[in-house]
Amino acid sequence: MAASTAILSQVSPRVDRSLPVERAFSNDLVSIEFFAGIGLTHMGLSAHGWTCMYANDIEPKKKVMYENHFGQADYYHVEDVWETDEIITRIPKRRADLATASFPCVDLSLAGNLKGFAGNDSGAFYGFIKVLKQLRQRRRVPRAVLVENVMGFLSSHEGKFFHLALRELSDLGYYVDAFTVDAKHFTPQSRPRLFIVGFQRDLLPRQPSRSWRLEEPANALRPKKLLHALQGSDLKTGWVPLHLPDLPAENRSLHKIIDTDGEQDWWDEKRVRKHLDEMHSYHRERVELLKRAAEHKVGTIYRRVRSGSSKSEIRTDGLAGCLRTPRGGSSKQIVFVVGRDEIRMRWMTPREYARLQGCPNFPINVGRNDALFGFGDAVCVPVIDWIALNILSQLFPVGSRQLQQAACD
Repeated sequence: MAASTAILSQVSPRVDRSLPVERAFSNDLVSIEFFAGIGLTHMGLSAHGWTCMYANDIEPKKKVMYENHFGQADYYHVEDVWETDEIITRIPKRRADLATASFPCVDLSLAGNLKGFAGNDSGAFYGFIKVLKQLRQRRRVPRAVLVENVMGFLSSHEGKFFHLALRELSDLGYYVDAFTVDAKHFTPQSRPRLFIVGFQRDLLPRQPSRSWRLEEPANALRPKKLLHALQGSDLKTGWVPLHLPDLPAENRSLHKIIDTDGEQDWWDEKRVRKHLDEMHSYHRERVELLKRAAEHKVGTIYRRVRSGSSKSEIRTDGLAGCLRTPRGGSSKQIVFVVGRDEIRMRWMTPREYARLQGCPNFPINVGRNDALFGFGDAVCVPVIDWIALNILSQLFPVGSRQLQQAACD
Protein backbone atom coordinates (compact mmCIF):
# COMPACT_ATOMS: atom_id res chain seq x y z
CA MET A 1 0.00 0.00 0.00
CA ALA A 2 2.94 2.30 -0.44
CA ALA A 3 1.82 5.72 -1.54
CA SER A 4 3.55 7.82 -4.13
CA THR A 5 5.25 10.88 -2.72
CA ALA A 6 4.07 12.98 -5.63
CA ILE A 7 1.48 15.51 -4.53
CA LEU A 8 -0.39 17.32 -7.27
CA SER A 9 -1.89 20.78 -6.97
CA GLN A 10 -5.59 21.06 -6.14
CA VAL A 11 -6.87 21.70 -9.65
CA SER A 12 -9.82 19.81 -11.13
CA PRO A 13 -8.53 17.99 -14.22
CA ARG A 14 -10.24 18.55 -17.52
CA VAL A 15 -11.70 15.50 -19.21
CA ASP A 16 -8.87 14.26 -21.41
CA ARG A 17 -10.10 12.21 -24.38
CA SER A 18 -6.64 11.70 -25.86
CA LEU A 19 -5.17 8.20 -25.81
CA PRO A 20 -2.62 7.48 -23.07
CA VAL A 21 0.73 5.95 -23.86
CA GLU A 22 0.41 2.15 -23.79
CA ARG A 23 2.11 0.82 -20.67
CA ALA A 24 3.95 -2.46 -20.29
CA PHE A 25 2.84 -4.75 -17.46
CA SER A 26 5.45 -7.20 -16.25
CA ASN A 27 3.52 -8.77 -13.38
CA ASP A 28 0.84 -11.44 -13.76
CA LEU A 29 -2.07 -9.74 -11.98
CA VAL A 30 -3.66 -6.83 -13.83
CA SER A 31 -6.98 -5.15 -13.06
CA ILE A 32 -9.34 -2.59 -14.55
CA GLU A 33 -11.45 -0.59 -12.10
CA PHE A 34 -14.85 1.00 -12.64
CA PHE A 35 -16.35 3.59 -10.29
CA ALA A 36 -12.75 3.79 -9.10
CA GLY A 37 -13.27 6.84 -6.88
CA ILE A 38 -10.21 7.93 -4.94
CA GLY A 39 -8.46 4.58 -5.39
CA LEU A 40 -9.11 2.63 -2.19
CA THR A 41 -9.85 -0.58 -4.12
CA HIS A 42 -6.50 -0.05 -5.86
CA MET A 43 -4.80 0.34 -2.48
CA GLY A 44 -6.22 -2.94 -1.16
CA LEU A 45 -5.31 -4.90 -4.29
CA SER A 46 -1.87 -3.40 -4.88
CA ALA A 47 -0.59 -4.84 -1.60
CA HIS A 48 -1.01 -8.26 -3.22
CA GLY A 49 0.73 -7.58 -6.50
CA TRP A 50 -2.17 -6.26 -8.56
CA THR A 51 -1.50 -3.46 -11.05
CA CYS A 52 -4.34 -1.24 -12.25
CA MET A 53 -4.02 -0.66 -16.00
CA TYR A 54 -7.28 1.30 -16.38
CA ALA A 55 -9.49 3.18 -13.93
CA ASN A 56 -12.79 4.89 -14.66
CA ASP A 57 -14.97 7.33 -12.77
CA ILE A 58 -17.26 10.21 -13.72
CA GLU A 59 -16.05 12.57 -10.96
CA PRO A 60 -13.00 14.75 -11.84
CA LYS A 61 -12.50 15.72 -8.18
CA LYS A 62 -12.02 12.09 -7.23
CA LYS A 63 -9.22 11.82 -9.76
CA VAL A 64 -7.52 14.74 -7.99
CA MET A 65 -7.54 12.77 -4.72
CA TYR A 66 -6.47 9.60 -6.54
CA GLU A 67 -3.44 11.34 -8.03
CA ASN A 68 -2.61 13.02 -4.73
CA HIS A 69 -1.93 9.50 -3.47
CA PHE A 70 -0.71 7.51 -6.48
CA GLY A 71 0.91 10.28 -8.50
CA GLN A 72 0.08 11.09 -12.11
CA ALA A 73 -2.38 8.50 -13.41
CA ASP A 74 -2.91 8.82 -17.17
CA TYR A 75 -4.74 5.50 -17.00
CA TYR A 76 -7.48 7.15 -14.87
CA HIS A 77 -10.23 8.00 -17.36
CA VAL A 78 -12.81 10.59 -16.27
CA GLU A 79 -15.84 9.53 -18.28
CA ASP A 80 -19.46 8.41 -17.95
CA VAL A 81 -19.50 4.60 -17.82
CA TRP A 82 -22.24 4.63 -20.47
CA GLU A 83 -19.81 6.06 -23.04
CA THR A 84 -18.85 2.55 -24.08
CA ASP A 85 -16.87 3.39 -27.22
CA GLU A 86 -14.77 6.00 -25.40
CA ILE A 87 -14.02 3.55 -22.61
CA ILE A 88 -13.17 0.61 -24.86
CA THR A 89 -10.76 2.84 -26.78
CA ARG A 90 -8.92 3.75 -23.58
CA ILE A 91 -8.62 0.25 -22.08
CA PRO A 92 -5.23 -1.30 -22.99
CA LYS A 93 -5.27 -4.24 -25.37
CA ARG A 94 -4.02 -6.70 -22.77
CA ARG A 95 -6.78 -8.86 -21.31
CA ALA A 96 -7.33 -7.95 -17.66
CA ASP A 97 -7.36 -10.60 -14.97
CA LEU A 98 -9.91 -8.72 -12.87
CA ALA A 99 -12.53 -6.00 -13.28
CA THR A 100 -13.86 -4.30 -10.14
CA ALA A 101 -17.05 -2.27 -9.85
CA SER A 102 -18.26 -0.43 -6.76
CA PHE A 103 -21.21 1.11 -8.54
CA PRO A 104 -23.37 3.84 -6.92
CA CYS A 105 -25.60 2.67 -4.09
CA VAL A 106 -28.04 5.61 -4.07
CA ASP A 107 -30.94 3.68 -5.57
CA LEU A 108 -30.30 0.52 -3.52
CA SER A 109 -29.58 1.79 -0.01
CA LEU A 110 -32.09 2.50 2.75
CA ALA A 111 -30.97 6.13 2.56
CA GLY A 112 -31.79 6.24 -1.16
CA ASN A 113 -35.00 6.04 -3.15
CA LEU A 114 -34.95 2.26 -3.79
CA LYS A 115 -35.43 2.57 -7.56
CA GLY A 116 -32.78 -0.10 -8.02
CA PHE A 117 -31.26 -0.48 -11.47
CA ALA A 118 -34.01 1.77 -12.84
CA GLY A 119 -32.44 4.69 -10.98
CA ASN A 120 -30.03 7.15 -12.56
CA ASP A 121 -27.21 6.20 -10.20
CA SER A 122 -27.36 2.46 -9.48
CA GLY A 123 -28.49 1.86 -13.05
CA ALA A 124 -24.87 2.57 -14.01
CA PHE A 125 -24.29 -1.13 -13.27
CA TYR A 126 -25.70 -1.81 -16.75
CA GLY A 127 -23.15 0.61 -18.20
CA PHE A 128 -20.45 -1.56 -16.64
CA ILE A 129 -22.07 -4.71 -18.07
CA LYS A 130 -22.23 -3.09 -21.50
CA VAL A 131 -18.46 -2.50 -21.39
CA LEU A 132 -17.86 -6.12 -20.41
CA LYS A 133 -20.01 -7.31 -23.31
CA GLN A 134 -17.97 -5.23 -25.73
CA LEU A 135 -14.74 -6.62 -24.29
CA ARG A 136 -16.11 -10.13 -24.67
CA GLN A 137 -16.79 -9.54 -28.35
CA ARG A 138 -13.14 -8.52 -28.68
CA ARG A 139 -12.00 -11.62 -26.73
CA ARG A 140 -10.72 -9.38 -23.94
CA VAL A 141 -13.35 -9.90 -21.24
CA PRO A 142 -11.63 -9.96 -17.80
CA ARG A 143 -11.06 -13.40 -16.33
CA ALA A 144 -12.81 -12.41 -13.09
CA VAL A 145 -14.98 -9.62 -11.70
CA LEU A 146 -15.54 -8.24 -8.21
CA VAL A 147 -18.74 -6.24 -7.65
CA GLU A 148 -19.43 -4.36 -4.39
CA ASN A 149 -22.45 -2.55 -3.00
CA VAL A 150 -24.62 -1.98 0.08
CA MET A 151 -26.73 -4.71 1.67
CA GLY A 152 -29.75 -3.13 0.00
CA PHE A 153 -28.40 -4.72 -3.17
CA LEU A 154 -29.67 -8.02 -1.74
CA SER A 155 -32.83 -6.81 0.01
CA SER A 156 -34.16 -4.16 -2.39
CA HIS A 157 -37.31 -5.31 -4.21
CA GLU A 158 -37.00 -8.77 -2.63
CA GLY A 159 -33.61 -9.38 -4.22
CA LYS A 160 -34.71 -8.60 -7.77
CA PHE A 161 -31.63 -6.55 -8.66
CA PHE A 162 -29.24 -9.00 -7.01
CA HIS A 163 -30.64 -11.79 -9.17
CA LEU A 164 -30.45 -9.59 -12.26
CA ALA A 165 -26.79 -8.90 -11.55
CA LEU A 166 -26.03 -12.62 -11.12
CA ARG A 167 -27.83 -13.37 -14.38
CA GLU A 168 -25.94 -10.70 -16.31
CA LEU A 169 -22.60 -12.02 -15.06
CA SER A 170 -23.61 -15.59 -15.79
CA ASP A 171 -24.62 -14.64 -19.34
CA LEU A 172 -21.08 -13.32 -19.77
CA GLY A 173 -19.73 -16.74 -18.86
CA TYR A 174 -18.90 -16.11 -15.22
CA TYR A 175 -19.48 -18.63 -12.46
CA VAL A 176 -20.37 -16.75 -9.30
CA ASP A 177 -20.16 -16.61 -5.55
CA ALA A 178 -21.24 -13.91 -3.10
CA PHE A 179 -20.49 -13.00 0.48
CA THR A 180 -20.84 -10.13 2.93
CA VAL A 181 -18.09 -8.38 4.87
CA ASP A 182 -18.55 -5.71 7.52
CA ALA A 183 -15.66 -3.26 7.90
CA LYS A 184 -16.09 -3.41 11.70
CA HIS A 185 -13.84 -6.48 11.66
CA PHE A 186 -10.97 -4.27 10.52
CA THR A 187 -11.67 -0.66 11.53
CA PRO A 188 -14.16 0.72 14.09
CA GLN A 189 -16.85 1.49 11.50
CA SER A 190 -20.12 -0.36 10.96
CA ARG A 191 -20.05 -0.79 7.17
CA PRO A 192 -21.63 -4.05 5.95
CA ARG A 193 -21.19 -4.62 2.22
CA LEU A 194 -22.20 -7.30 -0.26
CA PHE A 195 -19.65 -8.65 -2.72
CA ILE A 196 -20.19 -10.73 -5.84
CA VAL A 197 -17.22 -12.45 -7.39
CA GLY A 198 -17.46 -13.92 -10.88
CA PHE A 199 -14.83 -16.07 -12.56
CA GLN A 200 -14.27 -17.77 -15.89
CA ARG A 201 -14.30 -21.57 -16.05
CA ASP A 202 -10.51 -21.85 -16.34
CA LEU A 203 -10.18 -20.28 -12.88
CA LEU A 204 -12.58 -22.65 -11.12
CA PRO A 205 -11.03 -24.03 -7.93
CA ARG A 206 -13.62 -26.84 -7.88
CA GLN A 207 -16.12 -28.58 -10.15
CA PRO A 208 -19.22 -26.40 -10.71
CA SER A 209 -22.73 -27.59 -9.93
CA ARG A 210 -25.96 -25.76 -10.70
CA SER A 211 -27.72 -27.69 -7.92
CA TRP A 212 -25.03 -27.25 -5.26
CA ARG A 213 -26.28 -26.74 -1.70
CA LEU A 214 -24.25 -25.43 1.18
CA GLU A 215 -23.60 -28.14 3.76
CA GLU A 216 -22.45 -25.86 6.54
CA PRO A 217 -24.84 -23.47 8.33
CA ALA A 218 -25.28 -19.83 7.43
CA ASN A 219 -22.79 -17.43 8.99
CA ALA A 220 -21.76 -13.78 8.94
CA LEU A 221 -20.14 -14.13 5.51
CA ARG A 222 -23.07 -15.95 3.91
CA PRO A 223 -26.17 -15.16 5.99
CA LYS A 224 -29.32 -17.21 5.45
CA LYS A 225 -30.93 -14.63 3.17
CA LEU A 226 -27.90 -14.61 0.89
CA LEU A 227 -27.74 -18.41 0.80
CA HIS A 228 -31.38 -18.62 -0.23
CA ALA A 229 -30.81 -16.03 -2.95
CA LEU A 230 -27.79 -17.90 -4.32
CA GLN A 231 -29.46 -21.29 -4.17
CA GLY A 232 -32.56 -19.91 -5.88
CA SER A 233 -30.68 -18.36 -8.79
CA ASP A 234 -31.24 -19.95 -12.21
CA LEU A 235 -27.96 -19.34 -14.01
CA LYS A 236 -26.45 -20.53 -17.29
CA THR A 237 -23.21 -21.20 -15.45
CA GLY A 238 -23.61 -21.89 -11.75
CA TRP A 239 -22.82 -20.98 -8.17
CA VAL A 240 -19.39 -22.19 -7.10
CA PRO A 241 -18.83 -21.46 -3.40
CA LEU A 242 -15.31 -20.44 -2.56
CA HIS A 243 -13.70 -21.15 0.78
CA LEU A 244 -14.44 -18.31 3.20
CA PRO A 245 -12.14 -18.20 6.24
CA ASP A 246 -13.30 -16.62 9.47
CA LEU A 247 -13.12 -12.86 9.77
CA PRO A 248 -11.01 -11.19 12.47
CA ALA A 249 -12.66 -10.17 15.74
CA GLU A 250 -14.57 -6.88 15.65
CA ASN A 251 -12.49 -3.73 16.07
CA ARG A 252 -14.33 -1.51 18.56
CA SER A 253 -11.53 0.99 19.17
CA LEU A 254 -13.23 4.20 18.02
CA HIS A 255 -11.48 6.11 20.82
CA LYS A 256 -8.17 5.49 19.03
CA ILE A 257 -9.48 7.01 15.79
CA ILE A 258 -11.03 10.22 17.10
CA ASP A 259 -8.94 13.27 18.02
CA THR A 260 -10.03 14.55 21.44
CA ASP A 261 -7.55 17.37 22.01
CA GLY A 262 -8.52 20.98 22.50
CA GLU A 263 -7.26 22.02 19.04
CA GLN A 264 -10.29 20.48 17.34
CA ASP A 265 -13.22 22.56 16.09
CA TRP A 266 -15.54 21.84 19.01
CA TRP A 267 -18.98 23.46 18.96
CA ASP A 268 -20.14 26.15 21.32
CA GLU A 269 -22.57 25.41 24.15
CA LYS A 270 -25.60 26.63 22.20
CA ARG A 271 -25.03 24.22 19.34
CA VAL A 272 -24.37 21.33 21.71
CA ARG A 273 -27.59 22.11 23.57
CA LYS A 274 -29.53 22.09 20.29
CA HIS A 275 -28.46 18.53 19.52
CA LEU A 276 -29.14 17.41 23.08
CA ASP A 277 -32.66 18.83 22.84
CA GLU A 278 -33.21 16.86 19.62
CA MET A 279 -32.46 13.53 21.31
CA HIS A 280 -35.04 10.97 22.28
CA SER A 281 -35.31 10.68 26.06
CA TYR A 282 -33.46 7.36 26.02
CA HIS A 283 -30.44 8.86 24.25
CA ARG A 284 -30.51 11.99 26.39
CA GLU A 285 -30.55 9.95 29.61
CA ARG A 286 -27.63 7.89 28.33
CA VAL A 287 -25.58 11.03 27.65
CA GLU A 288 -26.37 12.48 31.08
CA LEU A 289 -25.28 9.23 32.74
CA LEU A 290 -22.01 9.20 30.79
CA LYS A 291 -21.43 12.85 31.66
CA ARG A 292 -21.14 11.91 35.35
CA ALA A 293 -18.56 9.19 34.66
CA ALA A 294 -14.97 9.58 35.84
CA GLU A 295 -13.56 8.86 32.39
CA HIS A 296 -14.31 10.26 28.95
CA LYS A 297 -16.37 8.23 26.48
CA VAL A 298 -16.09 8.74 22.73
CA GLY A 299 -19.15 8.23 20.56
CA THR A 300 -20.86 9.38 17.39
CA ILE A 301 -24.19 10.97 16.50
CA TYR A 302 -26.32 10.76 13.38
CA ARG A 303 -29.23 13.07 12.74
CA ARG A 304 -32.25 11.18 11.45
CA VAL A 305 -35.84 12.09 10.65
CA ARG A 306 -38.20 10.28 13.01
CA SER A 307 -41.97 10.88 12.83
CA GLY A 308 -41.43 13.97 10.74
CA SER A 309 -38.85 15.66 12.97
CA SER A 310 -35.05 15.63 13.17
CA LYS A 311 -33.59 13.51 15.96
CA SER A 312 -29.99 13.18 17.13
CA GLU A 313 -29.16 9.54 17.89
CA ILE A 314 -26.00 8.51 19.73
CA ARG A 315 -23.77 5.48 19.34
CA THR A 316 -21.40 4.44 22.14
CA ASP A 317 -20.47 0.84 21.29
CA GLY A 318 -16.96 1.62 20.09
CA LEU A 319 -18.02 1.79 16.45
CA ALA A 320 -18.75 4.72 14.18
CA GLY A 321 -21.84 4.56 12.03
CA CYS A 322 -21.42 3.87 8.33
CA LEU A 323 -19.64 6.78 6.62
CA ARG A 324 -21.71 8.48 3.93
CA THR A 325 -21.26 11.22 1.39
CA PRO A 326 -22.04 14.74 2.74
CA ARG A 327 -25.23 15.36 0.77
CA GLY A 328 -26.87 17.01 3.76
CA GLY A 329 -26.61 17.55 7.50
CA SER A 330 -28.12 14.13 8.24
CA SER A 331 -25.43 12.43 6.17
CA LYS A 332 -22.51 13.86 8.12
CA GLN A 333 -21.40 12.11 11.28
CA ILE A 334 -20.98 13.98 14.56
CA VAL A 335 -18.30 13.14 17.11
CA PHE A 336 -18.95 13.60 20.81
CA VAL A 337 -16.81 13.21 23.92
CA VAL A 338 -18.61 12.96 27.24
CA GLY A 339 -17.50 12.47 30.85
CA ARG A 340 -15.98 14.37 33.78
CA ASP A 341 -19.02 16.70 33.75
CA GLU A 342 -18.55 17.87 30.17
CA ILE A 343 -20.03 17.20 26.74
CA ARG A 344 -18.19 18.18 23.54
CA MET A 345 -19.44 17.82 19.98
CA ARG A 346 -18.17 18.54 16.46
CA TRP A 347 -18.29 17.22 12.91
CA MET A 348 -16.06 14.25 12.13
CA THR A 349 -13.00 15.37 10.15
CA PRO A 350 -11.73 14.08 6.77
CA ARG A 351 -8.66 12.65 8.52
CA GLU A 352 -10.91 10.61 10.81
CA TYR A 353 -12.86 9.43 7.75
CA ALA A 354 -9.56 8.28 6.24
CA ARG A 355 -8.66 6.34 9.38
CA LEU A 356 -12.06 4.63 9.44
CA GLN A 357 -11.58 3.62 5.80
CA GLY A 358 -8.24 2.04 6.63
CA CYS A 359 -5.97 4.59 4.94
CA PRO A 360 -4.89 6.88 7.80
CA ASN A 361 -2.04 8.54 5.87
CA PHE A 362 -3.94 9.26 2.65
CA PRO A 363 -2.97 12.78 1.45
CA ILE A 364 -5.84 15.25 1.86
CA ASN A 365 -5.21 18.27 -0.35
CA VAL A 366 -8.79 19.07 -1.36
CA GLY A 367 -11.64 20.93 0.32
CA ARG A 368 -13.40 19.40 3.31
CA ASN A 369 -16.59 18.38 1.51
CA ASP A 370 -14.69 16.96 -1.46
CA ALA A 371 -12.62 14.86 0.94
CA LEU A 372 -15.67 13.65 2.89
CA PHE A 373 -17.37 12.75 -0.38
CA GLY A 374 -14.32 10.86 -1.64
CA PHE A 375 -13.90 8.79 1.52
CA GLY A 376 -17.63 8.33 2.20
CA ASP A 377 -18.19 6.96 -1.31
CA ALA A 378 -15.30 4.49 -1.13
CA VAL A 379 -14.51 0.98 0.06
CA CYS A 380 -12.66 0.12 3.27
CA VAL A 381 -9.09 -0.72 2.29
CA PRO A 382 -8.45 -3.63 4.71
CA VAL A 383 -11.66 -5.31 3.50
CA ILE A 384 -10.28 -5.37 -0.06
CA ASP A 385 -6.93 -6.49 1.34
CA TRP A 386 -8.68 -9.42 3.07
CA ILE A 387 -10.57 -10.34 -0.11
CA ALA A 388 -7.38 -10.27 -2.19
CA LEU A 389 -5.55 -12.46 0.31
CA ASN A 390 -8.33 -14.96 1.04
CA ILE A 391 -10.68 -14.97 -1.97
CA LEU A 392 -8.88 -13.82 -5.12
CA SER A 393 -5.89 -15.96 -4.21
CA GLN A 394 -8.09 -19.03 -4.79
CA LEU A 395 -8.67 -17.91 -8.38
CA PHE A 396 -5.12 -16.77 -9.11
CA PRO A 397 -2.94 -19.17 -7.05
CA VAL A 398 0.08 -18.93 -9.37
CA GLY A 399 0.36 -15.19 -8.84
CA SER A 400 -0.12 -15.66 -5.10
CA ARG A 401 2.69 -18.22 -4.90
CA GLN A 402 5.00 -15.92 -6.83
CA LEU A 403 4.26 -13.08 -4.42
CA GLN A 404 4.85 -15.32 -1.39
CA GLN A 405 8.17 -16.50 -2.87
CA ALA A 406 9.22 -12.91 -3.57
CA ALA A 407 8.48 -12.00 0.04
CA CYS A 408 10.64 -14.90 1.26
CA ASP A 409 13.49 -13.97 -1.08
